[in-house]
Amino acid sequence: MHMTDRGLLALVRHEGLVPGPYLDVKQVWTFGIGHTAAAGAPDPATMPRGMPADLDAGIREAFRVFRTDLERYETAVHRAVKVPLAPHEFDALVSFHYNTGGIAKAALTQHLNAGNRVAAADAFLNWRRPASIIPRREAERDLFRHGRYPGGTIPVWSVDRTGRVDFSRPIRRLTENEALALARGASPMPRPPVFEPAPDAPTGWLARLVAFFSTLIRRA
Repeated sequence: MHMTDRGLLALVRHEGLVPGPYLDVKQVWTFGIGHTAAAGAPDPATMPRGMPADLDAGIREAFRVFRTDLERYETAVHRAVKVPLAPHEFDALVSFHYNTGGIAKAALTQHLNAGNRVAAADAFLNWRRPASIIPRREAERDLFRHGRYPGGTIPVWSVDRTGRVDFSRPIRRLTENEALALARGASPMPRPPVFEPAPDAPTGWLARLVAFFSTLIRRA
C-alpha cells in the first residue's frame, strides 16, 4: 500500500516547501518538504545556504528528496502496523510518522494493533509538542477517523542564509496537479507566460471598434 494522491497532497501541504536549508522550530536543519538528516542523505546542515539560483530546480530537488523519504516512512508504517488499514488510515499514519518518527513506539500503534481504533485515533493528540503542531495532529486524527482530507494549494516559502524562513507570504503556490506531478516524479506542464497589455491599449468593445475602423481605412 502507498499513500493516495489526496493523502500525499495533505502531507506536502502540512509540511510546506522550503527550497533551501532552514532551521525548524526545534532548531534542526531541514530542507524541502520536512527532510532532515534523520531520514538520510542529503544532510541539510551541509547544503548551500539561502535560496537556490533556479527556483524551479530547487522545487524539483525538494520533491526528489521527498519521494525517497516517503518510501522509508511508508515502509516503517507497514512494519509497525499489524492490522489491515483503509487507505485514509494509512495516509494519516504516514503523515504522523513523517513528522514524528514515532510510529514504532506510539501508543496509537499499540491501540491499533490491539483492534481499538477509537483509542488509536484519540492517541494522535499525545504528540502535541510544540503547541503549533496541534492543528496538524487534529487533522491527522480526523483523517484517520473520518477520512477528511484538507484541500488547497501548496505554499513555497523563502529562506535566508541564516536558515530563517519568511512565513509572511509564500513566493509561489503550487496547484494540486503541479504538486502531484512533482511528487510522482513527472515534470509539471510549464506555466504559460502572462502578457500584460500596454497601459493605453484599448480593451473590450473599444478594441473591437478600433479594429473595425482600421479595416475600413485599409480598404479605402
